[in-house]
Amino acid sequence: MTEQGAVPDFGDSERPPGDEQGDDAQRQTDDDTDCSADAAEEGADGETKRTGATSVVESLEAAGVDTVFGVQGGAIMPVYDALYDSEDIRHVTMAHEQGAAHAADAYGMVTGDPGICMATSGPGATNLVTGIADADMDSEPMVALTGQVPTELVGNDAFQETDTVGVTTPITKSNYFASSPDTVGEDVSTAFALADHGRQGPTVVDLPKDVTQGETDAEPSEPAVPGTVSVQERAPTADVAAAAETIADADKPVILAGGGVVKGEATDEVRAFATEFDVPVVTTMPGIGAFPEDHDLALEMAGMHGTGYANMAVSLTDCLVAVGTRFDDRLTGGVDSFAPDAEVVHVDIDPAEISKNIEADHPLVGDAGTVVEQLADAMPAAPDTEDWVAQCQEWKVEYPLDYAVPSDQSDDGSTPSRPPEDEPVKPQYVVETVDAATDDDTIVTTGVGQHQMWACQYWTYTEPRTWVSSHGLGAMGYGVPSAIGARVAADDDQSVVCFDGDGSFMMTCQELVVAVREQMDITVFVLNNEAIGMVRQWQDAFFEGRRMASEYPWVPKFDKLAEAFGADGFRIEDYDDVPDTVEAALAVDGPAVVDVYIDPTEEVYPMVPSGGDNGQFALSRDHL
Repeated sequence: MTEQGAVPDFGDSERPPGDEQGDDAQRQTDDDTDCSADAAEEGADGETKRTGATSVVESLEAAGVDTVFGVQGGAIMPVYDALYDSEDIRHVTMAHEQGAAHAADAYGMVTGDPGICMATSGPGATNLVTGIADADMDSEPMVALTGQVPTELVGNDAFQETDTVGVTTPITKSNYFASSPDTVGEDVSTAFALADHGRQGPTVVDLPKDVTQGETDAEPSEPAVPGTVSVQERAPTADVAAAAETIADADKPVILAGGGVVKGEATDEVRAFATEFDVPVVTTMPGIGAFPEDHDLALEMAGMHGTGYANMAVSLTDCLVAVGTRFDDRLTGGVDSFAPDAEVVHVDIDPAEISKNIEADHPLVGDAGTVVEQLADAMPAAPDTEDWVAQCQEWKVEYPLDYAVPSDQSDDGSTPSRPPEDEPVKPQYVVETVDAATDDDTIVTTGVGQHQMWACQYWTYTEPRTWVSSHGLGAMGYGVPSAIGARVAADDDQSVVCFDGDGSFMMTCQELVVAVREQMDITVFVLNNEAIGMVRQWQDAFFEGRRMASEYPWVPKFDKLAEAFGADGFRIEDYDDVPDTVEAALAVDGPAVVDVYIDPTEEVYPMVPSGGDNGQFALSRDHL
């Protein structure tokens, strides 16, 4: 018998009366279900009691949270019920918990503030793990709230029980097992503060059902970082002076702008330093947008699929000023051959990254923008870079990003080159066409694979927080849910475009139902080569063309699939289709999907083989 006014805790097989959703009852996906009559407990005097769940929601409100992405379920239901009464927080019900995590990640990437995702215990929590790991690899601010079985059942292999704290410890900045209704609000506030503090990243709060249902008098507090946590904002003056002297004496300096430049809001400082001292700028993939790619000093992205001119500059520089980067292997290739003649100035807010992969001659721990300003103030003179900048410009001419199709340029140069009509559609041309048809502040999201690289290479990024992708983890399926998160985060007048591959799209295309239900204005271009294209490219290059499990002999018609979800569907099969179809899809006031049949033989170049020398990049398969 259930105590009057309490939320019943249904066991392994028992389901509430009237439930007709079968074995998935514990993971309800309809956030409109009204459970408030059960969860709003009343005392003898008729006053509503405060619960741990109330504290969770009020703590989110105190932190200024305006959106939560999630999926309902049994153990998290008390928190959802408390959320029912919130006037400040919008809940976006996702189709799958992985989608909720990716949407929250993208929200954090676009706004700079922690994105919030929520799921129930067991499979709900484990389905968040891919998105949490992605946020951890890319240092994105996120708070994941997970339901948990009642405390007395923890460790008993109860229905939908998982050791969420144990599972997520290696992939979070911090996580908490809420132990009391009196402290659960503080747990959430602290998790939010830590996710946003210093080097950003994901945190988790695991919420046992008895804790969220329990009564409390505790009032919510604003997010505060524990006193034991400190972040160094400024680098030591003497160290800055020595680094500045090295930069001033350099003949061939290069700035390497990483994702930390964007996350640290240091794009203005980096641009000011580069232009004042005439230093070319290379970015990492997470650093795209940190420096405008239409600037004369911009060399764009370096690394495995970076531009030839960026990789040449990094390979021959005598002074590498690296800001906010962890020097991952896709950037460096072989460590021994990376910037071999350079003195390395490494600016990073996390001391653990200094000399972890690349030895720093001048380690400068601190906030990116602050330290770059310190360097600018300490410069004894500007380096003499005239010849070096001219050399970098020559490399741009010698190693342009291009694809092997004859073209007819428009008279005014305002549209990309157009290949002949009898040629299969090149994906690069599609990316260029969409770029030309949209504003500079358009947000681009992607899945992972060849389409991701083409979106890196052939779109011109001029503003920060307009490139949203899965970098370190390389999570296929990131594209559509991240477009949803970006759409929620973006300004109303900003466009959101997603480039996806057929393989990546099929992993999370169910999230289209969210975009349709919420009438989100996103446009998805599926660059469809009926394969996991990057895997196939590697098989052809390094596995003697043995294409095991990389090709799809049949894929659905994605325009028709989109229409089944309620979105607008379009298809591109010929070059004649491209301009008008792109224009029509972008004009849709709501979600649209364009199924683009691209040349299946097209590959991504330049390419540096894994562990190779960036200066020895291949421009075709024959060069590998």
